[in-house]
Amino acid sequence: MRPYQLFSDSSCDLPEKLLQEHQIKLIPFYVSFDQETYYKENLDITNEVFYQTLTAKKVYARTSLPSVQDYISMFKEALNEGHDIICLCLTQKFSGSYQAALNAKHILEEQYHDSTISVIDSIQATGGQGLLLLQLAAMKEAGFTIEEVGQKIDILKATGRIMFTLNTLEYLSKGRRIGKVVSLAKDMLDLKPLIQLKDAELIPYSNIRGRKKSLDRVFEMVTEFFNDTGDSPSDYEFCIANATTIEDAGYLERKLEKFLGRKLKYPVFQIGITIGSYTGPGAIGICLVKRYDRI
Repeated sequence: MRPYQLFSDSSCDLPEKLLQEHQIKLIPFYVSFDQETYYKENLDITNEVFYQTLTAKKVYARTSLPSVQDYISMFKEALNEGHDIICLCLTQKFSGSYQAALNAKHILEEQYHDSTISVIDSIQATGGQGLLLLQLAAMKEAGFTIEEVGQKIDILKATGRIMFTLNTLEYLSKGRRIGKVVSLAKDMLDLKPLIQLKDAELIPYSNIRGRKKSLDRVFEMVTEFFNDTGDSPSDYEFCIANATTIEDAGYLERKLEKFLGRKLKYPVFQIGITIGSYTGPGAIGICLVKRYDRI
């Protein structure tokens, strides 16, 4: 079996420690505050500077997907080292990143005839995408072939959910990502929207007044998921995805750990620049995906 290298675009928001631990390489998105100067996520600008700029300058950011050439350059390094490739991308409902990676695959396959390049639409984002990526890493480390991973991931990605709340729908609206969530936009004074990401769709859940209540409802959305599906939480991995409110992340983490009866395996994921451009400061949620060995 040929070795293979795991890639993802940077919207997975995987903490650096986990990237290094599992030898995962990222292809960065770009962000701009003036649509003239663009910065590579995590390389040219940090999450901290990004959120500070949004808050202090009262501006809206625009993201740009990795180019086909960005993917070709990164993929070539692995191919030249004798590796096949699996690349997990942000749902194509939100971005053209998946298509750019697919175009790079088609170009490179003409040159690297004996290599396998697998490009996967995660149908997820931020921590949901990150958890899927970690399941890919777990399968790789368990000795799965690239074909076996492909069969499992198609089932796994449909199990992913993100239950989250925002301080405001303003960033989704400005970024033209509001979709079905527009139904939550009425009379938003101190109302916090609650949303689920399922199968690449932002599904409105409800509004609730006040931050603390919105956090409690995010947690209740998770418990309702397991009540409705009959699935066991022990079959799933979880993480907290948080933009700027680390105390709130700790609060949700404690509630979730009490419900699960165990500590979370992974640290809090910070919602990065790609997704944060559309969710804004204050976004927070619980992400979950089924474990590969439970399907």
